[in-house]
Amino acid sequence: MEIEILLKLLHKEYTNPKTELDNWMTTPQFIASVILSAQATDKQVNKISKNLFEKYSSVDDFANADINEMEKLVSSINYYKTKATRIIDANKYIKESLNGEIPKSIDELIKIPGIGRKSANVILQETMGISQGIVVDTHVTRVSNRLKLVENQTNAEKIEKELMSRIPQNEWRFFSQSIVLHGRYVCKAKKPNCKECILNKICPSAFTPE
Repeated sequence: MEIEILLKLLHKEYTNPKTELDNWMTTPQFIASVILSAQATDKQVNKISKNLFEKYSSVDDFANADINEMEKLVSSINYYKTKATRIIDANKYIKESLNGEIPKSIDELIKIPGIGRKSANVILQETMGISQGIVVDTHVTRVSNRLKLVENQTNAEKIEKELMSRIPQNEWRFFSQSIVLHGRYVCKAKKPNCKECILNKICPSAFTPE
């Protein structure tokens, strides 16, 4: 596949792609949203994050939070007790081990409890505009396989490595953001909308049954 053509089509369709996680104003708030979004939709997170962020904003706010109060505020999300604990523990680590400074590298971010490589990529791209990798979630995995950018690959790290070798670095952030949205709304898991897809002329999987 011609990567240049793929990117050109994506840029035409997604002029300003960005996260659909809402209500956050600070990086600690966004980290909390990312932790809450595990196995949950952005819409579900957005429903609870407004009240959550009215109470907590900084690393100190989250690190010093009362677990019972935090649990009440996030109780409508799945695995809320685990997620509340992870939010507090992550910020305690940042406060105590990193002098309250949120790292600007993937290698350092993934040392924070509850933050994996995918989350680290999202945090860097959305809050700092830094691209050190490509976000690989379920949508990126699915779309990348359908486009044959990778071959029958489900391992996130291997997919990311392959994509990083094919996509120019200055496009990593855009590619991550646009493909997540494309997978969420067009190239869906059960029923991809090939008819309306702007990539249908170059996609090897277009109009073919799974």
